[in-house]
Amino acid sequence: MRKKSEVKAKRPAEIKSMSDEELIRYRAALEVEMRRRGLDFSVGQIGEALVIEHFNRTPGLPNLLRAPAGTKNVDALSRNGDRYSIKTIWHAKKTSTIYPDPNDKEKQLFEFLLIAQLNDDLTLRSIHQFSWHEFTEVRSWDSRMSAWYVACSSKCLRKAKLYSVGA
Repeated sequence: MRKKSEVKAKRPAEIKSMSDEELIRYRAALEVEMRRRGLDFSVGQIGEALVIEHFNRTPGLPNLLRAPAGTKNVDALSRNGDRYSIKTIWHAKKTSTIYPDPNDKEKQLFEFLLIAQLNDDLTLRSIHQFSWHEFTEVRSWDSRMSAWYVACSSKCLRKAKLYSVGA
């Protein structure tokens, strides 16, 4: 007999029939296993990985390498030295924060901001690219966080270069 704490793998259709308690236990077990395997499971990490993979497999786009861990405001680097900040939107209406330089609020922090929009199944829906200059035109200030963000309204996103991500 299976212990109460054990969770058997379920197919998506089976998940719908789970009780709230079973669903919470299933999610916890899934996150433990993902962590054990070293798999990314935050929305931001998933978006970064999908964007880098898309750029690297798409002819005409620069190849990107992950920036070293702890690099402030920069998530990827191109071979020619361009710095990319990658923000991921799943169900949010704005990006996460971009902290300015503590000594110069207007100092350029990256060459490009990439906003990855994800579908409900965490696949890539779209990538919007802003140059630093375009970012400065669409950014908003979050006074509580003392940092910049970009609203993910159609008005803002129309100002970016849109990359097709396929089917």
